[in-house]
Amino acid sequence: MNINHVRGRISATWLIIVAAVALALGLWAGSQWLSRSPVPDLKTAVMYPAALAVPDFQLQRADGKSFAATDLRGQWTIIFFGFTHCPDVCPTTLAAFKQVWAKLAERGKTDKARFLFISVDPERDTPEQLARYVAFFNKDFVAATGTNAELTRLTRALGILYLRVPDQSGGYSIDHSASAMIIDPEGRRAGMFRPPFEPDAVSADILALIDSSR
Repeated sequence: MNINHVRGRISATWLIIVAAVALALGLWAGSQWLSRSPVPDLKTAVMYPAALAVPDFQLQRADGKSFAATDLRGQWTIIFFGFTHCPDVCPTTLAAFKQVWAKLAERGKTDKARFLFISVDPERDTPEQLARYVAFFNKDFVAATGTNAELTRLTRALGILYLRVPDQSGGYSIDHSASAMIIDPEGRRAGMFRPPFEPDAVSADILALIDSSR
């Protein structure tokens, strides 16, 4: 194995780990502040002390329509960043969210929430590829991607990291954050879910957030 390839993967992995730890510490501090405030009783979601604005962005949905920051308004949105060639984290996450969606449907709340899968691999994840991928899990999930510049601006604003890592075959994989971001109905970054995603706990938290925003 090429030593530079090994060093590249190690440095990329450590960069994501360090960033994740820093973000987790900030979220922990926020959760301590929130624990003294009138917020829903959440099982697994970690919420920010105050919702943060999301900068404008322009993505393309799998159905060809555009998707911008203003489209985040009106519902609680759970955003997960990944790519369709992901071998484990992405399919596992979307399978869990499929179960969450079924639980929201049982309560008649699917009009109050939305799951958004954003690909950080625009070179390979065409609209057609994205459409097939998310439909395998749930036809109601929204999928989108954009230029590298748009993705970089959005992921940095949300505290998400992703890095392209070359493989031995001349191709590449992508190391990326595994957390799912929570966007409130005002289109603001409100918190996050961290893996593992336990469907009962995640769905209970989403329902509590929906009820709290009436």
